[in-house]
Amino acid sequence: MAYRNGTYIAFHAGGTTDPTSSDIKYYRMLKAWHEHDDIEFQFINSHEKVSGVRDSSKKTTLQRSLMERLNNSKNMVLIIGPTTRFDTDWVPFEIGYAVDRCKIPIIATYIGYEWILAPIQLTSLWPPAFANRIGNSTVRAIHIPFKQRAIDEAIRQFNHDSMPTTPLSYYTAATHRSLGINVPETL
Repeated sequence: MAYRNGTYIAFHAGGTTDPTSSDIKYYRMLKAWHEHDDIEFQFINSHEKVSGVRDSSKKTTLQRSLMERLNNSKNMVLIIGPTTRFDTDWVPFEIGYAVDRCKIPIIATYIGYEWILAPIQLTSLWPPAFANRIGNSTVRAIHIPFKQRAIDEAIRQFNHDSMPTTPLSYYTAATHRSLGINVPETL
């Protein structure tokens, strides 16, 4: 069995490495937070634990590399934006392998949201592979906004030995506030 201490990050690249036209910019933001001396944000990046492959590599080579990275992961951060649901290639594969084979929790982070208190209202953003596993309760997921402190807390809190309790887990308004996220008192 692999040593599972990494965090795997999945995002919709849209077939490009251009950071301005895909969600790769959010992956790079996570890396920047991690590398910044004045920001408390620590994780072991599963993508850096395994040798990289080129975009021109065969699909089976890429799949093997992704599976190795996932096998070494304790959790997955799934960056969900407006186009994530349209990914029909790697994101569905990554979700399926993470949940069905590796049995790791998903930390679903939503771009453009200040807080998440009712994840069921975000179904229109979910990739089908994620929605199906929520529907049949095979995934354990925490749904949070794409905010540094919330992601850091979830990475520290959830792993293959400490799962969210349901497919639709979320932090309470009080927890959001404790993480510096301003949730109105009326919610």
